[in-house]
Parts: sequence; structure tokens; C-alpha cells
Amino acid sequence: MATITEKILSAHLAEGGVDGKLPAAGSEIAIRMDQTLTQDATGTMAYLEWEALGLPRVKTELSVSYVDHNTLQTDFMNADDHDYLRSVAAKYGILFSRPGNGICHQVHLERFARPGKTLLGSDSHTPTAGGAGSLAIGAGGLDVALAMGGGRFYLNMPKIVGVKLTGELQPWVSAKDVILELLKRLDVKGGVGKVFEYFGPGVRTLSVPERATITNMGAELGATTSIFPSDNVTKKYLESEGRADQWAELSPDSFSDYKERIEIDLSTIEPMVAKPHSPGNVGKVSELEGQKVNQVIIGSCTNSSYRDLMIAAAIVKGKTVHPEVSFAILPGSRQVYEMIAKNGALADLIASGARILESACGPCIGMGLAPRSGAVTVRTFNRNFEGRCGTADAKAYLVSPETAAAIALSGVFTDPRKLGESSAPKEPGNLSPKATWFPKIRNAKTEVDDSMIIQPPDPDSPEPVEIIRGPNIRPLPELKPLEASLSKEVLLKVGDNVTTDHIMPAGAKILPLRSNVPAISEFVFSKLDPTFPKRAKEKGGGIVVGGENYGQGSSREHAAIAPLYLGVRAVIAKSWARIHKDNLMNWGIVPLTFANPADYEKISQGDMVEMPNLREELKAGKEVTLKAKGAEIKAKCELTPRAIEILLEGGLIPYTKKHAK
Repeated sequence: MATITEKILSAHLAEGGVDGKLPAAGSEIAIRMDQTLTQDATGTMAYLEWEALGLPRVKTELSVSYVDHNTLQTDFMNADDHDYLRSVAAKYGILFSRPGNGICHQVHLERFARPGKTLLGSDSHTPTAGGAGSLAIGAGGLDVALAMGGGRFYLNMPKIVGVKLTGELQPWVSAKDVILELLKRLDVKGGVGKVFEYFGPGVRTLSVPERATITNMGAELGATTSIFPSDNVTKKYLESEGRADQWAELSPDSFSDYKERIEIDLSTIEPMVAKPHSPGNVGKVSELEGQKVNQVIIGSCTNSSYRDLMIAAAIVKGKTVHPEVSFAILPGSRQVYEMIAKNGALADLIASGARILESACGPCIGMGLAPRSGAVTVRTFNRNFEGRCGTADAKAYLVSPETAAAIALSGVFTDPRKLGESSAPKEPGNLSPKATWFPKIRNAKTEVDDSMIIQPPDPDSPEPVEIIRGPNIRPLPELKPLEASLSKEVLLKVGDNVTTDHIMPAGAKILPLRSNVPAISEFVFSKLDPTFPKRAKEKGGGIVVGGENYGQGSSREHAAIAPLYLGVRAVIAKSWARIHKDNLMNWGIVPLTFANPADYEKISQGDMVEMPNLREELKAGKEVTLKAKGAEIKAKCELTPRAIEILLEGGLIPYTKKHAK
């Protein structure tokens, strides 16, 4: 008897377990990856790492390089990176999704996600593909580079949580409200070390894009991934995409196999909202009724599907957005863009006063459309960390497309249920999934056009591929074996839930520097302490101390690489977010956990911390001894023996090269 997750892991198991059986939760396993994806904000570095590893050609069933983050071309840098990515894809056998083709997760769901397949992506929202029954996991670019070359992906066997869905969503309520309800219950670290597997009669009431909204934002729980079964709904979706032959039924053997369960009655869900500055700070939209809003944006990899934009268009059709609201739309893919253009929904959105942006991440990653100072911005995105929108003092709220469209019209927080049937589409009924017009959205004829996805040339082609490198592409930092001991100053001490946005910010000024580590390192911790880069260089590097859930959020490995360039050699925290901890290890920075969380209070910024036997203690699997202000503190390095060896070698690149010989 097995769950969906266990079935896929067992079929792809390369290491761990006994006689092919999966081990207990928490034990290390290694799995083979069928597919990989990268996006340009993380992909440029991933391919520089690929080249550093010296791998000859991709060995996965499918690898795709997407350009969707750095599409704001204010100078040469992003455009140069696009050409680098295109040429690398051609040389090594990778599909290349051109700028404008869409957001990686939306396009991958439409064109490539397959039930029962494994997918590793250099983006934390890779679990989006779980809406189609893929076991999709986010990771750092270096892990993805290895997977492309046929390497194994190592992770701790996750706990599997069964989320039973019953009932059916009421009118004006959507899948976004479901995942916000789960975040309200569990908060941003409630899913660490877990996979959320959805089952029950409510599942069949949700389309694949709706399921993908839920699996996408499961990343905000800290989950390893989330997954839905592959059923007749999945089959119809793949048929609509011209991929009927890729469907396979996938379900758990028994619902009793879930040792941990959560139950959600979809009929009881109300329109929800994540308030500043965390996706876990969730309440009901009705509780904010009447509060003024300055900006509304519908889009992102969470809510930019055909279904989402059609409902938004239906709500605003024949109306004009509030005069004091800036309203914008980002279709998730060129496929979606073409479909709403041909059926008239795009015209309805334009007529309402919406600003239409290209199919890309855009404002979600701080690339344009920043709100005015002190603004309240309402978004259908997945993250609302402080300053992420591009305006330091703005307050960002996360809602469903239904709620966003209602607010765009009223100019204030509005429970969309108040719009009533009079505001719903004329053909006929309301926005309920039971309405006769709603299935037409779900089952609309898809416009399949893959002309913006470039296939690599035949590997036997006599024409060599030249890799194009612009002046902004710089070499990787040098990786050296870990020192026998450390004596460094605490350069910064931070609190709980520090995100990778805090460590390595994004935005229009910083993202173009992703392939230039010396330049991007000037922005490390700039949101928390603008003096950090200067102090780190003056002190010859140092140590960072963190609280609970350190490194949550984006998978960006620049949050490890840039601190390494500045000389950060260790981070000591109360607890960790999975991907960031792995990224630090991959780049030779020691991730330590306080053996006694209360010892966090014994170390202050500016203290000198000694680790006199660091290498020896790590190698022996012992607790690491720290000395600070005359006190002795114990810390754990919660890594497997293999991961410890990577750390001792100075990172994953030197470790891989050594073991490849």
C-alpha cells in the first residue's frame, strides 16, 4: 500500500531504503530526475555551474530553459544573459523558451508536466507541476545542473500529509482561497520536511490550473512539494493540450495510508487574504471591508491561467476600474494571451482600464510596476515580503483573481460575494463552478503553439555552437576546502523568518547582476543593513546568526554565493528552510543549528566567535564547539555524512569533480 508520493519516489529511487523500500521520514534518499527547468534569474548561474562541472550533454528526458524573470531590458545586461542562455541550450541539448513565451511554471504545466514524472527546478515554485501529478521539487541551480547531467538529487525522506478535500467551492471563491486557508492553519514553516498530497471527493471539482494554484503556493508552507492525483480531470486537461498520450492514472492505494491528515470542506471556504508582510498572515477579506487600495495586479505563476483571466475579465466587463486604482494584468503564457485575445476577453480587460503587461513574472519579482510610496497593493501573487514589490514602505496583500477584480472596481477591499449575480457574466448564472458558462472555461479549446520554444540542434550536427558571453557574465567564486578552525566576527544577527529576499534582494536594479557575483554581492542584506557588504569586506568575512526558519522563500542560490564572495563562512540559526540550507552547503558555507535554541541569546552582533575544532568535529559527526564571550556553546550540523563531505571539500563543484575522477 502506498501514497502517490511513495509510488513516484519508489519508482525513481537511486539510493536509500532497504531492498528498494523507502526509509522512514528524515532519512536521506537519492532519486533520479526525469525533467528539469531553470529560469533566467537562477538559470544563468546554473549554466555557469554546468560549465564548471564540465558535463558534456543533458541526460534527462527533458530539460527546459525559460526566460521569464529578467525581461525588463533597461540596458544590455538582461539581453546579454538571454543570448547566453539560448546558446548554452543549443550546445547542451536543452529546450529554450524565449522571452515572452510565458512564466516557466505556467508554460511547463501546459506543455510538459506529466503524471508520475519527477521534475527538479531552480525555482521554489516548481511544485506547480504537482497540479498535473508530477513530483516537482524546487532546488538550487547547482543541484539542477547535476540533475541535468544525470546526477542524483538528494533529499531527506519527507513526511506525507494527506489533505482531504470535501464539498465544492461556493460562488466567488477559488483555489487561491483554499491554499490561503491552509496557510492560515499552518503558517510559513508548517510544511517543512513534508509533502502535501491532496485526495477526497473535492479534488474532482478542481481543474488542473486550480490544483496548480494550490501546489504552487504550497511552497509558502515550506513544503518539499505538493501533489494531486492524476484522474479524468487531468486526462481532459492533457487532451486539451494535445498530450493525451502522456496521461497516466495516478492515485493512492488507500486513503488510510496517510498517517497525518488535514481536512478542508471546500464549501466552507470564504474569500481570504494574506496581509503584510507574510503569506502566513492570513485573514478573511470581509475583515478588511472598505479599506482603501491603490494598486491591483492579476498575474504571477500562481494566478495567471486562462481560467483566472477569464473570470477577471467577466467581472470587469462593461465597467471601469476605480479612478484611484492602478490595475494591471499579466497573462501567464503566450497561449493564455492568444486565447483571451481571440475570444474578446482581452478587449474587455483593456476597456476596463487595465494595463496589460507581457507574459512574464514582472512585478512579482519586483521587475517594474512598483506601487507609489506608502501604497496598499493587492496582488494575486504568492509572496508579499516587505519591499519585494519594489517600494520599501508599501503594504502588499495576496488575494484571488475574483477578489482582486472586485477591488479594482470598488477601490477598496471588497468581499467578491457582494458583487452578486448582477455582476456575473450574462451567459447565464453566476461564477459558481456549477454555472453553465464555467465549464466552457475549463474545457475551452486550447491554442497550442510551441513556435517560441526552440529545440536544440541535433547533437551530431557538424555546425559547432558558440556560447555567447556578454561583459556582465563573470567567473564563479573560487571554492576552497573548509578550514580546520574559524575565528570570525558576527557580522549580522537577525530574527525569525528571514527570507532569501532579505539576504539577496531582487528587483529591477539587482536581478540583472545575477551572472556577476562581485557586483551583486554589494546588495547582500541591503534591506536589513546597507553597511553589511562594506563591513564584511573590511573584516575579511565573518559569521551570520539567524532565528527560526532562516532562509525561507525563493530558491535563489545567490543568497549563498554572494555572502560566500564577501567571506561569510558560517551561519548559525535556530532552524532552517530546506533549499537555503542546501545552497549554503553546496557553496561551502557551514549551516549550523543551535543545540539549545536559548543559546541564540548568548551571541550578539560584533562578538568574536571561535570554532577551534570545526573541521575535525564535522568530520567526526560531533556537535561543533563555539566560543563566544567566554561561554561555550554547542551547535549541530544537521547534514548527512555525504553532505558533510561536500562541505569539507569546499562545496558541490569540487566534490563532484573529485569523485568523477
